[in-house]
Amino acid sequence: MNVQSDEHQILRLFEDGDRALIAADLPELERIFADDYIQYDEAGKSFTKQDVINNLKSGAIRYIAMISIGRRIRLLNEDVGIVHGSESDEVERNGRRFPVRYVYMDVVVKRNGRWQIVGSQLARSSRDDSSSESRRRDT
Repeated sequence: MNVQSDEHQILRLFEDGDRALIAADLPELERIFADDYIQYDEAGKSFTKQDVINNLKSGAIRYIAMISIGRRIRLLNEDVGIVHGSESDEVERNGRRFPVRYVYMDVVVKRNGRWQIVGSQLARSSRDDSSSESRRRDT
């Protein structure tokens, strides 16, 4: 197991993901999120990979800016890792822009030699002053 190489690949995956969400680059998001991806928001509502992509495709949500803070990668073995940190995003929904702040824990898996995100759990940051309707990648 080449820890530094895997950590670098995972970090790049997340940086690519942030750029793809801002650009609504759907083919890139198809690569980043595993087909069996599932996300739970702070209210416990689940979203699949297709939900995330459909919301971006329809324009239901737009990501204007994303700032990742304190992203940490923990490799559990050669093909499973956990990534956690916090984000401060600017989101547009229904023509209205607002800030979104949250902490997250994502699970990444290496399949066929490439890393993908398979699961995400979001929680409101204790420093969050945004409205309760604010969510991360998908709503």
